[in-house]
Amino acid sequence: MSLSSSSYPRRTSSAQPRRKSTSAATRRGQTGTKSDAQKARKRRVSKSRKRSKFRVWTATAKWRMRMLGIRLFVLALVGLVCWMFYYYVANRYSSKWQAIYGNEIYPEGYSIHGIDVSHHQGDIDWEKASRAEVGGEPICFVIIKATEGVSHIDENFNENFYQTRQYDLVRGAYHYFKPNLSASQQAKFFLKQVHLEEGDLPPVLDIEERGNLNVKQLQKAALTWLKMVEKQYNVPPIIYTNYKFKVDYLNTPEFNRYPYWIAHYYVRNLTYKGKWRFWQHTDCGTIEGIKGKVDLNIYNGSMYDLKHLCVE
Repeated sequence: MSLSSSSYPRRTSSAQPRRKSTSAATRRGQTGTKSDAQKARKRRVSKSRKRSKFRVWTATAKWRMRMLGIRLFVLALVGLVCWMFYYYVANRYSSKWQAIYGNEIYPEGYSIHGIDVSHHQGDIDWEKASRAEVGGEPICFVIIKATEGVSHIDENFNENFYQTRQYDLVRGAYHYFKPNLSASQQAKFFLKQVHLEEGDLPPVLDIEERGNLNVKQLQKAALTWLKMVEKQYNVPPIIYTNYKFKVDYLNTPEFNRYPYWIAHYYVRNLTYKGKWRFWQHTDCGTIEGIKGKVDLNIYNGSMYDLKHLCVE
């Protein structure tokens, strides 16, 4: 029995259909796309790096600027401290340092010199002190602490007061005022203990404290003492105080008639604009006959003027 060709089953191919081949143009397009993507990626990376570098540079610049600012601030602060030290310490106290080391510079243009003393100077050799000189000029006057408050007498007052007259020095006596105590009682106490004679300087009110008083009360108390003592000696007493205290508390017209003894240390010239008679220019003076430091003073006038200022 013969089999016809149709009797056999047809062979079917199990292979997958072939993919369509990519054309060269397509391949070139894909290659170009990849190249563009790489370039874009490189540009992004480059920009990112540049931004990173810029941020680092900016941060570094800010840090440097901050450090520069800190350094400039420190330099300015050091400069300010140096200036303040010079202005408030070195310049102001240069005369004091010179005095401490024996190089005192005395105010120029004044020939009448004097000292003021208390128990702080100890026992004074008045024979030597009477021959002492200050800046080449002799000691002409001495003002001695007598009393304080209503009960205290300086322990060396009587001896000092007697000795200065023995050695022909123009002498004076001062009372240290305590504002919280009765002004009239203080005046009475001073007048009881101190007996000025013809040729002595007017009595002196040393007023340096305000205490618990306001300005008006302090002025009233000071005037009470001044008027009571002036009535006894018939001569306006001298007011002793420092520059600032005078300007702040005793700078009203009723105090202008009293001779002013100004305490203003370590300056070559006074800046006080009012009238003054005596100037205590240092507390670091040295003279023969006194161990240690002593206050030095000048009189603003001639010897003739000084003697006419005295008690008659």
